[in-house]
Amino acid sequence: MTAGRVLPARMDPLSPEVVDDPYPTYARVRAAGPLCRFGPASWGVTRHRDVAALLRDRRLSNTFPEDDPQFRMARDLSQEVFRRIIPTRDPDDHSRLHQQMVRAFSPGVARRTAARIGALVDELLTPALDTGRLDAVADLAFPVAATVVCELIGLPAARTRAEVWPRSAALGRAFTPFLPETDRAAVDALVWLRGYVRDLLDGHRPDPDGDLLDRMLAVADPAEGVEEVVDNIVFLCFTGYETTMNMVCTGSVALARNPDEWRRLRADPSLSGTAAEEFVRYDAPIQYTARLALEPIPVGDRVIRPGRSVFLLLGCANRDEDVFADPDRIDIGRRPNPHVGFGGGVRGCLGAALARVEGAVIFERLARRFATVDLAAAPVREPSALFRSYASIPLAVTPA
Repeated sequence: MTAGRVLPARMDPLSPEVVDDPYPTYARVRAAGPLCRFGPASWGVTRHRDVAALLRDRRLSNTFPEDDPQFRMARDLSQEVFRRIIPTRDPDDHSRLHQQMVRAFSPGVARRTAARIGALVDELLTPALDTGRLDAVADLAFPVAATVVCELIGLPAARTRAEVWPRSAALGRAFTPFLPETDRAAVDALVWLRGYVRDLLDGHRPDPDGDLLDRMLAVADPAEGVEEVVDNIVFLCFTGYETTMNMVCTGSVALARNPDEWRRLRADPSLSGTAAEEFVRYDAPIQYTARLALEPIPVGDRVIRPGRSVFLLLGCANRDEDVFADPDRIDIGRRPNPHVGFGGGVRGCLGAALARVEGAVIFERLARRFATVDLAAAPVREPSALFRSYASIPLAVTPA
């Protein structure tokens, strides 16, 4: 380091105050520069311009070395699983399966599910019309998101609620960096779900014109065989609903805490689509995405060296004052809204189109069916540096 040169700001993603509310820390590191020190041999990218560009930069890889300290949790669970799933593979390696999964979660498919989503939301909201109580997690966000993704994958409905849901909820911790020790529930969930999907695939045969499971079997790597399909379907059991669920949760909290915006949505439910986008920007469901530098990458007045981990701080970029007017304020009609909450490029969120449709339908139904939505008790967070997750959001509601 050149004499007198000031080191970039540091942030600890695992510190309790950051896990609880990362945005004050984001403001500090973003003001200090485009890079912050984020962990062992790691950089965090703080500003929207750089994050948006690097999301599409092929000099960054999704494949990490086996001894990378950030991903020891995934290795403890199953190194093979972690290496097989699409997010940890580069585009040339994963294009076969990725094309099939994109097809299953395409914008067209998402739009065609809107009526099904609306019927499901209406069913789930009906009890609250009588009780005046609604837990936005257990009674709405999770069952909608999990039901829809399981139906799109083709998992049998009879076993989904009782057996797949609880395990998919625990599965997220299997794919989270920075975890200090193995999580037994995540291990057990991963083992059970792999066996469940493997048994389910016994009834399918490779068919490029069949359902999602048939199509994935048809393009599976011969060297990996069915195990490649198993692990990516297991990953879909989690990733296919996590973004939607967290967006509905953070949006519900935002509306309850911002009554003017709730009244605005009530007066014009057609704002539900832009509201969903704003909730993704304001409190990003996934706070960052990890990459590995393959080549020297200039960011600001520094160069990220090859072999360094690079964390693109989506939640930080979404509050960038140079891009978003009054970024710490909710504006459900915000236009334009170039947030990066769904990532970008070929590694962008697979379920983004579905999340947009589900969010628009859910918030439109909430606005039409309830006159008031207030917090009945303090929301309970699921502590995570990566996800903005909630265990419970007790709401008091009154019928419209």
